[in-house]
Amino acid sequence: MSNAYQNFVTAIDVGSAKTCVLVAEMTESGLRYRGHGFAESRGSRKGIIVDLDKAVASIQKAVEQAEDASGAPIEHAIVGVAGAHIRGMNTHGGLTFGSRAREIARDEIRLAVDKARTIPLTADRQVLHLLPQEFILDEQSGVRDPLGMMATRLEVRVHMITAASNAAQNVITAVNRAGVHVDDTVFEPLACADAVLRNDEREMGVCLAEMGAGSTSLIVFQEGAVAHTAVIPIGGDHFTSDLSVGLCTPVAEAEKIKKLFGNAVVTLIPDGNEVEVPSVGDRASRLISQRVVGEILEPRARELFEMIRDNLRHSGMLDLCVAGIVLTGGASRLAGTLDVAESMLRREVRLAWPTPLPKMPAAFAEPEFATVLGMIFYGQRARSARGGQDGRWSSRLKAMFVGKGA
Repeated sequence: MSNAYQNFVTAIDVGSAKTCVLVAEMTESGLRYRGHGFAESRGSRKGIIVDLDKAVASIQKAVEQAEDASGAPIEHAIVGVAGAHIRGMNTHGGLTFGSRAREIARDEIRLAVDKARTIPLTADRQVLHLLPQEFILDEQSGVRDPLGMMATRLEVRVHMITAASNAAQNVITAVNRAGVHVDDTVFEPLACADAVLRNDEREMGVCLAEMGAGSTSLIVFQEGAVAHTAVIPIGGDHFTSDLSVGLCTPVAEAEKIKKLFGNAVVTLIPDGNEVEVPSVGDRASRLISQRVVGEILEPRARELFEMIRDNLRHSGMLDLCVAGIVLTGGASRLAGTLDVAESMLRREVRLAWPTPLPKMPAAFAEPEFATVLGMIFYGQRARSARGGQDGRWSSRLKAMFVGKGA
């Protein structure tokens, strides 16, 4: 990358419904929007590349639009990884120095982290992130940066996120073939959190549910650290598919009906409202009650939040979400979703809009763009931690955990 563009940060989100490219510039006053590009996603489904050539074409189209808008060539990017192949687990490791306490140095911290990641993984899995939860010095827990402290034993608890190697590599390959080098990969909800969560929520305990087209990804924060991650295999496309089948209408028309007239709570729809439903083939359109649309959508919404509730409950996380549940992503905008979530989860729920960038179009500051915006914030943070804007060991320590690049 030429010196003129070395302060640019580019994020690429290859979603099931759309491929989005966002370009920002790191300035002395912070990040500034420079441009973006969109393309309908082809060749990907539920976070998995299923047709490489089609996926590459979608990425190229979005990249070209972003280049035209930003006036800058896009040669490097941070790329999101998501889908049902993602797995999260908590693990720990440590080392003993002997009977006498010694000062903790950088090498000891690295070694403790290496011990934490020595969990046997099958050949088809790769570590995407190691995220620190706490360090333990002898009997003292809750330490966030042990450098320079004294102890006879150092332990670290981390949250490890793994991905299916082939699935992650196929996303990287598609972006590379589109002419862009992948500098880093990130689990999308982890980046999304940078755009929508507040610090007090992370400290108290919160679950972020990023509701995409192909799936819904969960990430739970407790005391500022990641405590749990999971992927629920239901997203906005499932609602659309249900409408398409239930109303016997093309998928594209079902998507329009969902956005314009959909509601996840039937009783919130007034009696007497009617919706025109295009038919398949040469058949004439029909008028149906809007409540029929709700009767199709509500069971799917309840199924989704039942699965979220069960996942959080079985992992012991539901009771830790003192600050409630935060919903974002395009599928979260379905009317009635908050009502269903609150009734099923018995927690306070809010719909989150992402923090906008200066100069960014207002239409971009919407839940469906929270992930790609979060990737920009994440990319800035990772670059600062790695690259020397802050030379303190605490910043470089964070860089050990923020993600392993391609």
